[in-house]
Amino acid sequence: MASILERNKNIKPKKKTREEYAEDALYREVWEEVNNEKTQAFIKKYSRHMIAGALGILIIATGIQIGLRIHRENKIAVATNYETAVEALDANALAALSENASGATADLALFQSYLLDNDITKLEKLAKDGNTRDFRDLAKLHIISEQGDNMTAKQVEEYLEPLNTKKSPFYYNSRLMIAKKYLSVGDTENANKWLDIIINDSETPNLISADAQALR
Repeated sequence: MASILERNKNIKPKKKTREEYAEDALYREVWEEVNNEKTQAFIKKYSRHMIAGALGILIIATGIQIGLRIHRENKIAVATNYETAVEALDANALAALSENASGATADLALFQSYLLDNDITKLEKLAKDGNTRDFRDLAKLHIISEQGDNMTAKQVEEYLEPLNTKKSPFYYNSRLMIAKKYLSVGDTENANKWLDIIINDSETPNLISADAQALR
């Protein structure tokens, strides 16, 4: 503070004497020794905790690295097995792969297994327990294609209700399928209701919109 006032008064700061410099040096030396002693005392007191913490961090880091390597190796193995099963057109291998894989890979393997052997139970499993919405909804559409003749139009509509949202990639397909089911039983009133939903939606894909207009 004094130096600031002195500068404001245009007064040059007083030069330190040799004794003052020696006093400052001694003060710094004492201060460093005190700090060193505190540091050493701290390390001595908490050395076990510090070592344990360092070992814990090392163990965690090692575990993460091992986990990542295993995960990567499993992904490679799944991809290799999937490619082999597809090339061999092996429905059983694809079904087994779906049990060991995860996410969309498992869903795709199970769906392709169904395409190879037409086992409807695989579709039912996928529709109920699929990992991804895309494949769950796709499975429902195929189930209606396979079993829709044995269902009433109302049952078809209720079964496809989970697809009645634009979050589903098959929203428009399911609306059209419901309309066709109503038409197949001669219920034009309900059929036209669903067809109008498709036709009046500006986001409807052109092909589906054209089909709806032709049926209307």
